[in-house]
Amino acid sequence: MRQFFIFISIILFFNGCAVYGTLTKNGSPVIRIKGSDSMLLLVQRLTDRYMQEHPEVSITAEGGGSGFGAQELIDGNSEICSSSRPFSPEEVRKLAERYESIGVSILCAKDALSVVVHPSNPVKNLTEKEIKGIFTGTIKNWNEVGGRSLPITVYRRESNSGTFLYFEEHVLLGEEYSRESVSVPGAQAMINSVAADSSSIGYSTNVYAQRVTSLSVNGVEPTLMEVQKSRYPISRYLYFYTVRPPEGEVKRFIDWVTGREGQKTVKENGYIPLYDAE
Repeated sequence: MRQFFIFISIILFFNGCAVYGTLTKNGSPVIRIKGSDSMLLLVQRLTDRYMQEHPEVSITAEGGGSGFGAQELIDGNSEICSSSRPFSPEEVRKLAERYESIGVSILCAKDALSVVVHPSNPVKNLTEKEIKGIFTGTIKNWNEVGGRSLPITVYRRESNSGTFLYFEEHVLLGEEYSRESVSVPGAQAMINSVAADSSSIGYSTNVYAQRVTSLSVNGVEPTLMEVQKSRYPISRYLYFYTVRPPEGEVKRFIDWVTGREGQKTVKENGYIPLYDAE
């Protein structure tokens, strides 16, 4: 049943003699996971839980953005890339050139991407069209969407962020962010910026959206139920990527994440499981 949730990309020119998996340090398996800032809290909770159950395994988790994680996987500096978006054609090309493999993508969770504002903002709902207008710069004042007469300060993630690209592709529909938008380095930095600016707007994985207000979109709140029923319009899958089909300790860890205990951990930490693991 668990394998149903593992989407494996086509592998080109697989070298069956190559061993891709874990490293060893003092005889103990080590797995390095690098990538998405939006997934960092989830990955940390998953790895902590897994290591409690498997003390012989050491797993390190590092953020830096989905683009950073993809490059670290390509460079051989990690066993798993955590990514809040699918790999780009350029990233796939680099993998193929170096490893003769286009990689393996594994679905591990879903995520509601919240549009967030300062708690003092009277606006509680925006349409997708209004959000697009604000972030592309055609709507510049809160009074244009039912708020106070205040210029809107737009915060966006840095360009190597998977969340940046997802929002640009799926919410802005390929249009560029406003030239006046302000880039912030990471999910927590986004929340800190919006929480400190009464005229601000930004976006974040729902788990990080503390000290700010998450808006409804088209009248639908970013809750677990609304995402599971496909009503909330700004949601996405979260991925693990490996160079080749997982083996050894890496496979055991990923099987655990996509299995019952891993998916329960996903839900317990505010992310959205692939299926009901209760």
